[in-house]
Amino acid sequence: MSKFEFNELLLNNTEFLKPFAVTLTRDNEIAKDLLQETMYRALANKEKYNVGTNIKAWLYTIMRNIFINNYRRKSKQNTIFDNSPNDFLIDYNQSTITNGAEGALTMKDIQAAIHGLPHIFRNPFMLYFEGYKYHEIAEMLAEPLGTIKSRIHFARKLLKEQLTRF
Repeated sequence: MSKFEFNELLLNNTEFLKPFAVTLTRDNEIAKDLLQETMYRALANKEKYNVGTNIKAWLYTIMRNIFINNYRRKSKQNTIFDNSPNDFLIDYNQSTITNGAEGALTMKDIQAAIHGLPHIFRNPFMLYFEGYKYHEIAEMLAEPLGTIKSRIHFARKLLKEQLTRF
């Protein structure tokens, strides 16, 4: 069988694979990726196809095997082994509850530390924190770029010293 004939055979059977891919994945985008991977594997393993056999069954098998391998790979990524004598499996998908009060206290302390900075450091730092770039801050404050970078650096350093417990 020539390359052209094999490619035509694959293209003619692509439409039958799309619903099967959606059934397996239950997501259109992932189904498209699965279909593309199936076509790639079929082209890469063209020599393994026996002429005269059912091409649909061959393609369905390739797709099913890719889906199973991806599923197994994903399930292994979410589980790690604890190398203790009992070999426990620890699942990453355990939920944790955040302490909102602790977060509010932390933010209050950080804001107090920022407002406690000397004025010369606070203004460039707040502008940088709001998303402005160094050169924009330098233009707004009519200061050299190096001075602005230095002040932001020292503001960070002061904040780091004040907030060591976090």
